[in-house]
Amino acid sequence: MTVTRLIRRVRFAAAHRYRRPEWSEEQNVNVFGLCARPNYHGHTYTCSVTVEGPVDPLTGMVIDLAVLDRVLEAEVVARFDHRNINLEVPEFADGGLIPTGENLAQFILDRVQTALGRGVRVRSVRVDEDENLSALVTRDS
Repeated sequence: MTVTRLIRRVRFAAAHRYRRPEWSEEQNVNVFGLCARPNYHGHTYTCSVTVEGPVDPLTGMVIDLAVLDRVLEAEVVARFDHRNINLEVPEFADGGLIPTGENLAQFILDRVQTALGRGVRVRSVRVDEDENLSALVTRDS
C-alpha cells in the first residue's frame, strides 16, 4: 500500500523555562540545569508537521496547502511566536505542561489534528529548538 505524506515547516521565536512549582529552586536546578534559570531563555524553533492521506486525483494533493497554512498559523505561529511560553500559553503555565520540546511537539500534534479534522491525519510533529536538539512525536500506522 502506498502512503503519501506532506511535510510543512513553520518557525517561531519563543522563551521558556523548565520548572515544577512544587519543587524548590534548588531541586529545579538539579533536575533541569540551566533550563531552570528564573529569567527564562529563548530559541528560534522550527516545527515540521507531517500529514498523510490519500492524494486527491483532481488536485494531486494530500491537503489544500492554504488550509494547512491557516491551521499552522493559528495553532503554532500565533500561539507561540514572540511569546514567553510559560507566561502566555495557559497550558504551559506553572502547574501545567513543562515547555520541553517533547511536550510542545505532542501539544502541537493534538491541536493541529483537532483543527484539521478527519480529512487528513497528522502523522508526526518535530520541534527543533536549535541545530542540536529536536523532539519528534509520531503516531503509529
